[in-house]
Amino acid sequence: MISQKLQEAINVQIAAEMWSSNLYLSMSFYFKKLGYDGFASWMRKQSQEELGHAYDLADYVSKRGGVAKVDKIDVVPQEWESVLDAFENVYKHECHVSSLIDELVNVASSEKDKASQDFLWGYVREQVEEEATALGIVEKLKRCKDEASILYMDEKLGER
Repeated sequence: MISQKLQEAINVQIAAEMWSSNLYLSMSFYFKKLGYDGFASWMRKQSQEELGHAYDLADYVSKRGGVAKVDKIDVVPQEWESVLDAFENVYKHECHVSSLIDELVNVASSEKDKASQDFLWGYVREQVEEEATALGIVEKLKRCKDEASILYMDEKLGER
């Protein structure tokens, strides 16, 4: 049985994952509007992945005898200054999500819930990859000195 404290913390994370999904969907729309179909496709897949995390967390809470809840999801940004600015926001956001996941692990640890710790460590490992991927894209975009190189990056990310 999952503790009330951990259930509530995971429900907060479910809302955070849904917000992340909306953020990446908004970025997808932004890139589509600018004609960057590859970036738009990459962000749409990110959006779907984040929504999948919300489902996964909800399923976990239910399996442990808790009640998963959907809370209010705040509005997400709609515009960015540039492709680089958008991806810098992705990196910053993934670092924030990592801190949220770390805190969930801490709650599971304080509740002495080893099953939840084990479950959440999968997210800790995934966040290492998410941060590295976002930072790698940012670093490549910083080297783009013209529209042709940005279009190349757009095409490459669209292959995801």
